[in-house]
Amino acid sequence: MEDRDGGARHPSPVINIDSKSYFTHTANEMFKILDGYIIRKFLGTYVFAIILILAITIMFDINEKLDAFLKAPLKATVFDYFVNFLPYFANQFSPLFTFIAVIFFTSKLADNSEIIAMLSSGMSYRRFMRPYLVSATVIAIATYLLSAYIIPPANVKRIEYTNTYVKNKRVDYGTNIQMKVADSEIAYMSRYDALTKTGYKFSLEKFDKKKLVSRLTAQQIRWDTLYNWQVRDYMIRDFSGTRETIQRGTTLDTVIPFEPRDFLIAKNDHETMSTPALQEYIKRQKERGFANIKSFEIENHRRYAMCAAAFILTVIGMSLSSRKVKGGMGLNIGIGLVLSFSYILFMTVTSTFAVSGLTSPLVAMWIPNILYLIIAALLYRKASRAA
Repeated sequence: MEDRDGGARHPSPVINIDSKSYFTHTANEMFKILDGYIIRKFLGTYVFAIILILAITIMFDINEKLDAFLKAPLKATVFDYFVNFLPYFANQFSPLFTFIAVIFFTSKLADNSEIIAMLSSGMSYRRFMRPYLVSATVIAIATYLLSAYIIPPANVKRIEYTNTYVKNKRVDYGTNIQMKVADSEIAYMSRYDALTKTGYKFSLEKFDKKKLVSRLTAQQIRWDTLYNWQVRDYMIRDFSGTRETIQRGTTLDTVIPFEPRDFLIAKNDHETMSTPALQEYIKRQKERGFANIKSFEIENHRRYAMCAAAFILTVIGMSLSSRKVKGGMGLNIGIGLVLSFSYILFMTVTSTFAVSGLTSPLVAMWIPNILYLIIAALLYRKASRAA
């Protein structure tokens, strides 16, 4: 064929476009943009909620402890107390902040019909949840790192400040202390004074297949560092069959595998240990037959349960507030506050049961999560069907 000018006509090039893959790619790019938008909104609201509630908490705390703050040096109040108190408080109530953040910004998206627009664009409800779970993962990781490694050493300074200027809760002495210090060694002292680092009427008995082979007694024993002790006015009796060997002396430096913190347990000691140190302490105390470690076991399980709570409460919050309701954002926030406070209250009650021995620390810390996981599953199922 020829064109009007008499030249040969060339066929137009044909461009093959796979429309399905093109639109899939476009949709994925759009969904990624929406993911970033939701993640920024979620984490931004979470941080804003923390700052707002911490500001209110500071005012109440200053009002409550004003006399103590006036007595203490300003530098110590700011850097030893508040700098360490704020991350501690924020982490303690991280589930509350997570829930409030999800409820608040998701309700706002629903009120502005943004969620309807997202779902109408082809995004499934399950796909809509993805950026929420990514945000919850960030919060869970931050919560764990704070509680496991950063907050415990900060708590040492905070508790020391509180004991010095607010209310002294140190445990400075113990009586009738008996503990297993090794597989075949049992130590006893009638009294220990932490201020002088001195124990009185001390004895250490060593056994071989339940048979007593040696007994060390001393009028006093003084702690130096780690497992280093010095016994004073001592007597060592070694038993071998029917024979008995006695050794007496004034002072003797010795190594005994225990230290004062193993038997002088203050109320908040579990908050000052990193997670590896906490787990090692629990293991060591169980081997020694100590029963007074419930608070340490609760703290260990709580650190993991709080991370799981970030996901559970995120799903509940999203499922509750992703649809427009007659009461608007205020109703959703009200429901969210009730559920989040009930979660914290439930965990407090189960902790009390664990301390009193009515249930194990493992069960106590995970019962709230299991119950709220069931609630989350039911709410998510209902919300996804309605979407």
